[in-house]
Amino acid sequence: MTDFGQIQRRELGALAEDLGGLDPQQWRATTLCADWDVEEVVAHLGAATRFTLVTWLRSMLGARFDADVHNRRRLAEFRGSTPQETLERFRRIGTIRLPTKSSPFGLSEVVVHAEDIRRPLGLRHAYDPVGLLEVARFLAGRDFAVKSKTLVKGLALRATDADFRTGTGPEVEGPLLSLVMVMAHRPAFLADLGGDGAPELSRRLAP
Repeated sequence: MTDFGQIQRRELGALAEDLGGLDPQQWRATTLCADWDVEEVVAHLGAATRFTLVTWLRSMLGARFDADVHNRRRLAEFRGSTPQETLERFRRIGTIRLPTKSSPFGLSEVVVHAEDIRRPLGLRHAYDPVGLLEVARFLAGRDFAVKSKTLVKGLALRATDADFRTGTGPEVEGPLLSLVMVMAHRPAFLADLGGDGAPELSRRLAP
């Protein structure tokens, strides 16, 4: 059985290392995550590690099940008075345990949000191959935080750098990380993909 918690810890540590080299301007850089800058994405990711299913439900109830309100409140609680304070808090976090410790969802959040930061900044990272493969299978197999399964319905996905193939229909091929990020509704990675199904996938992700 894949130890998602252990992989998460390695990936979170690697992200913290990258963040330690950022200058003040880079902390304010635009990311691929909505309108959030780098510090806000880091605070969001850090806040997610504080939840159990019970405390998450309590927070969502307090936000009247408005995910945006919930996310803004928890982000603000985690964020420090400076990017360096936020980073120090981030270095002390645990792992995302939602919905359960054995779910790949937490690792998917770490990979996607780490790449939300890295891609715009031009930072490269080799993600754990076993973990990344499990994240791809998770996103292709269900709609959870995003409608990833619905997005790729009727398309065949094939990684060109890993043993990943799923679905039937016109083929979309490319690096596994790019397939993961597109399934997470990040159109910036469409340029990495090809195949007969790529235009349809691009149409589905259009605003």
